[in-house]
Amino acid sequence: MARTVFCQLLQKEADGLDFQLYPGELGKRIFDNISKEAWGQWQAKQTMLINEKKLNMMNVDDRKVIEQAMVEFLFEGKDVVIEGYTPPAK
Repeated sequence: MARTVFCQLLQKEADGLDFQLYPGELGKRIFDNISKEAWGQWQAKQTMLINEKKLNMMNVDDRKVIEQAMVEFLFEGKDVVIEGYTPPAK
């Protein structure tokens, strides 16, 4: 049976992640409060951010940039701003 969570990003009950995908307290918070759908949205944003800013995930400072953007996106309702990227019109 699928695990459901009240997703903080989508503000609705949705399928939760199958397992904790991020380490530590933040990972637990994501696991408990973020749906698969919202995590998928973040993954797309993260890829754009890494490519746009040419981030290296082996670099501690770059990982901090990504983590900060992740917290802002998932929990604070702030969209990821990618220079020169225009989202497709709805």
